[in-house]
Amino acid sequence: MRVVFFDAAGTLFQVKGTVGQVYLDLAKSYGVRTSAEALQQAFRRAFADAPPLAFSLASATDIKACERLWWFDVVHNVFYRVGMFERFDQYFEEVFAHFASSESWELFPETIATLLAMEERGIELGIVSNFDSRLYEILVGLGIDRFFESVTISSFAGVAKPSPQIFLRALAKHGAVPKDALHVGDSLHEDVHGALAAGIKAVLLKREPEPDGLTGVQTITNLYEAISIMETG
Repeated sequence: MRVVFFDAAGTLFQVKGTVGQVYLDLAKSYGVRTSAEALQQAFRRAFADAPPLAFSLASATDIKACERLWWFDVVHNVFYRVGMFERFDQYFEEVFAHFASSESWELFPETIATLLAMEERGIELGIVSNFDSRLYEILVGLGIDRFFESVTISSFAGVAKPSPQIFLRALAKHGAVPKDALHVGDSLHEDVHGALAAGIKAVLLKREPEPDGLTGVQTITNLYEAISIMETG
């Protein structure tokens, strides 16, 4: 294989703590009294209900404005479910800025070792993610930006996983064809189904595997296991 693509959040790195806990910690000064668990559940529902984070716009400035509005709607939906409060707009600005900082994220223990091993083998690396433009600074802050020859995010690609189009756009950046590539991600629907639809070999990262497994889906429990899959094709 010539190219290995990775999902970003949930695959290479994760939120420190939980989204629900972060939302609660930042909301306490606004008088919000709920639980991190309630906010986490509300976030999962709001995120699942949101439209794709993808925009058909030419201007980077317009796209970034749409990214912010998209997240405003998600966070507003969260607190619509658990209880709205005054000065929500100000609160949202704090939340948006919090998750723009690399200090709010942490690499999985094996991420660096995996990327180094693939780099040593001459493999081109890329990211295919349903993220927004804050991802670039997060990658820099986490010290892994140098590993990736391409970063394809849904908000700028105009299409989101599981659409095969975002994978094909990522392939084009490497001058590669589907059989040349492997994609690794933690979502069965977005990563595995999307990559397979594009003709790309896919591996599901499932750090806590289900007892019965997933029939017909190749899974790994940590990123480093992807190296042997890559080498065997």
